[in-house]
Amino acid sequence: MDKNIIIYDGVCNFCNGAVNFIIKRDKRNVFIFTPMQCDYAKKLIKKYAIDNVGIDTFLLIKNNKCYIWSNAALEIAKDLSGYWNVFNVFRVIPVFIRDFFYRVFARNCYFLFGRSQKCIIPSQSIRNKFRGISKDSTTLVANRAKSP
Repeated sequence: MDKNIIIYDGVCNFCNGAVNFIIKRDKRNVFIFTPMQCDYAKKLIKKYAIDNVGIDTFLLIKNNKCYIWSNAALEIAKDLSGYWNVFNVFRVIPVFIRDFFYRVFARNCYFLFGRSQKCIIPSQSIRNKFRGISKDSTTLVANRAKSP
């Protein structure tokens, strides 16, 4: 089975927390992760022609389809263990409304939760769940994503 790829802001403390949250609930091992600051993610973003990639961007590539912002979060929730798929009731809310609130929150994540100067390098025990991070590197300097 192909893995679902999550592209996230590697210097955002909230985003890194979300990645850890997903890993703990990914019992079927369907997700891999790549920080948007790395070349691998940049190639995927270009391949799927995603415009306006910035600090509020969160992407899921699943079955060769790219989901962005609130659609990405809700699609991920469907594959998590537990009752997280219940959040898909929010799909009744029009996407432009969901995305508005998603982006307001995401644009304030650095202010609310802080950011690091470098992408966090995963521990050896979960490194196989990440792509685009050199196995022999100890740090990955983040190229700050453009602000929206």
